[in-house]
Amino acid sequence: MKTNLEILNKLLRERILVIDGAMGTMIQRYKLSEKDFRGERFKDHPYDLKGNNDLLSITQPKIIKAIHRAYFEAGADIVETNTFNGTPISQADYHTEHLAYEINLQSAKIAK
Repeated sequence: MKTNLEILNKLLRERILVIDGAMGTMIQRYKLSEKDFRGERFKDHPYDLKGNNDLLSITQPKIIKAIHRAYFEAGADIVETNTFNGTPISQADYHTEHLAYEINLQSAKIAK
């Protein structure tokens, strides 16, 4: 049984692979509110969370999964994780730096 890396290398020898596009642009199409970004888990978070697209991997995983699916349906071979700002430094803007690991883990699970 071939590993994922072996399969990927085989495909790369055969053709150019297509990667997904901008996650943020696709998220904007959903016109999400502050409440949507918070979800139930962060409803009492004392700071604004709207715009924290990476947090949506926790609060709105179905949306992130739907975006990945749309890219695959459009012909992408590879999708990236929803982790453009998945670092403690970036998450500090929302006072969610302690969630960086969880955001990255959840984002990887969704993309997989």
